[in-house]
Amino acid sequence: MIKKELINQSIDYIIEHFDETLSVEDVANHFHFSKFYFCRSFKEATGENVYEFIKRLKMDQSAIELKLEKNKAITDIGLDYGYSSSNYSSAFRKHHNISPAEFRKSTNVTGLANPFYPEGVSGFDTFDGYNDKIKIQMLPDFLVIYERMIGNYIDLKQNWFDFLDKHNEYIEEGTVFIERFYDDPVITNLDSCLCDICMTTKESCKLANFTTVKGGRFATYCFEGKIEDIFGTVEGIFSIWLPESGYEMNGRCGLNIYREIDQENGSVIMDLCIPIK
Repeated sequence: MIKKELINQSIDYIIEHFDETLSVEDVANHFHFSKFYFCRSFKEATGENVYEFIKRLKMDQSAIELKLEKNKAITDIGLDYGYSSSNYSSAFRKHHNISPAEFRKSTNVTGLANPFYPEGVSGFDTFDGYNDKIKIQMLPDFLVIYERMIGNYIDLKQNWFDFLDKHNEYIEEGTVFIERFYDDPVITNLDSCLCDICMTTKESCKLANFTTVKGGRFATYCFEGKIEDIFGTVEGIFSIWLPESGYEMNGRCGLNIYREIDQENGSVIMDLCIPIK
């Protein structure tokens, strides 16, 4: 089977190019794989075949765009992902069980049921409430050791424990712990959410799972509180602050940068970072 790191590179390539007309053959050829061997290895590593993965990403990411860019025409969003207006509406409804217009209307909310803690509802702050706590800043590139997870974000806690145990020898004073997240769990099936667990390291690192998390211009919100409240804060920033801020998201992944972790009380201090342009 193709090594896990190469499958991760193929996922990165798909994410970077799926708003183009991207075929399974394009991805396999880019990495000099045979189509059959690549498809078999991809399914083994991710649980999805490549075509299903590309299609799901298009539908989920276009839904995020509907949510964030409320003034952008639905037909234009469909075109951005390679669909005609009629085909996009049909494909979107088939995937999300709702039309694009109905979905966009459903995002005008002041709170959401928390999928990780179903007994609770996460209420949102006002635009000014978020805006007062958000700073626009430039972040550097981070050289990191990483593990990619595809699954329920509620499993992140255990995944972090496993990751830190595995790479304990690389932890030093000043090591920064980062999550690079790609999906909105309100939109994407909880068992299919994509996230990279990362820790900074030195340029001399020889591990195969070594990569660069790109920096740049970010809107950064300093979160202090319980782990279960992170979801509501992130959703509020994306649902309330970003659409009204005058900024647009630049890229398809945000960063959570941990500053302090209190395991005993289940609380953290962390920066919630959205790439903007």
